[in-house]
Amino acid sequence: MQEKEIARIVRRQKAYFAEGRTLLVPCRLAALGRLERSVRAHQEDIAAALQADLGKSPQESYMCETGLTLAELRDHRAHLRRWAQPRVRLAGAANFPGLAVRVPEPYGVALIMAPWNYPFLLTLEPLIGAVAAGNCAVVKPSAYAPASSALLARMIRESFPPGHVTVVEGGRAENTALLDQAFDTIFFTGSVAVGRMVMEKAAAHLTPVTLELGGKSPCIVTADADLALAARRIVFGKLLNCGQTCVAPDYLLVDARVKEELTARIKAEIRRQYGPRPLQNPAYGRIVNQKHFRRLCGLLDGASRVWGGERDADAWRIAPALLEDASPREPAMQEEIFGPLLPVLSYRRLEEALDFVRSRPKPLALYLFTRSRAVRSRVVRTVPYGGGCVNDTIMHLSDPFLPFGGVGQSGMGSYHGKRSFDTFTHEKSVLVRGSLDLPIRYQPYTPLGDKLVRAFLR
Repeated sequence: MQEKEIARIVRRQKAYFAEGRTLLVPCRLAALGRLERSVRAHQEDIAAALQADLGKSPQESYMCETGLTLAELRDHRAHLRRWAQPRVRLAGAANFPGLAVRVPEPYGVALIMAPWNYPFLLTLEPLIGAVAAGNCAVVKPSAYAPASSALLARMIRESFPPGHVTVVEGGRAENTALLDQAFDTIFFTGSVAVGRMVMEKAAAHLTPVTLELGGKSPCIVTADADLALAARRIVFGKLLNCGQTCVAPDYLLVDARVKEELTARIKAEIRRQYGPRPLQNPAYGRIVNQKHFRRLCGLLDGASRVWGGERDADAWRIAPALLEDASPREPAMQEEIFGPLLPVLSYRRLEEALDFVRSRPKPLALYLFTRSRAVRSRVVRTVPYGGGCVNDTIMHLSDPFLPFGGVGQSGMGSYHGKRSFDTFTHEKSVLVRGSLDLPIRYQPYTPLGDKLVRAFLR
């Protein structure tokens, strides 16, 4: 798509927003209702697109994308009228009598740039928040998931007038042309490197950004943990979508006393969940493209001791792999893995593990398996990270009460539930005054007036 066409689209969205229709809550609810009906009508099409792009099974497609999208839609439709109401309280003494009013208003036209690994969920969830808040939007799906991108464009055409929400398909050229436009807010999900570029481009227009990035998310297992439960839930979180999940456990930090038992249980759990030959399991999934397949093969080749990791180069599939006795210096510990490879490191004192995590960039997620309340409190209070779970993995994303987002290099801003509405909303502050006045605020100032001002404002 040419730059002129993209500029025309952005002008159209701004003109539609200026008409004021999206400011009306019934309009927003109707739009969310149309989107929900489209998602329900296209459930089989969504599953087929995810199978084509990523090899996802129908159950995983519904559990991780369609079902969570529908839950987000229900949550927004149920609470939107309350969220959109101004918040009013009596003004403070300096402004008596008066009202302090906080008015939620949409930013205007949002750019939503989505990734390929969960192409429906990570496109539609931020779009739901943008529409609920009253914005217009331009949506840019990933070119790495072409079947999903085409279906998203079709669904959005069915659900919204083109001036309200539209899809721009394409690759890097379209991304660059979009980022050269002056949007009112940008929501980006993707890599740290591209996130930096998005922020640089947004700075030219002073556009606020929400960045959902990634990083190396640790999973800490203490000696007193329920190892059977830990193995089951680590395997689930690590191998969901063939490991291509931004909050997947990226590496294990295991108490040395239970390392051998835990790795044995993880191996058994992989066989139980995926069978003795995972590459023959049609529900296992695949790596998104050859480029990422080769990158992961390079990480495997650089590991000192590997269990599993069989490859099918023609189908871009890699069996689950444990990188046993991993070193912080080996290739798999130098970048986010984003695949079915799990390095295993050990520690002798918990503080060693916490220092290791704190010495690295702040992770998007952290997982802790322990029975100790004291350890849980210590880790939650002293280690910075975006969000996570105690005695589970991944599942914090499924609760709309818990905002999802990173910190530091793993991102800025958050969404899910009401936080999605807030992310796409500017809260306008308004003071409403009556006619009663305090003369001490006006010139000429006097010693008595000075004493009264100090009494009021101390």
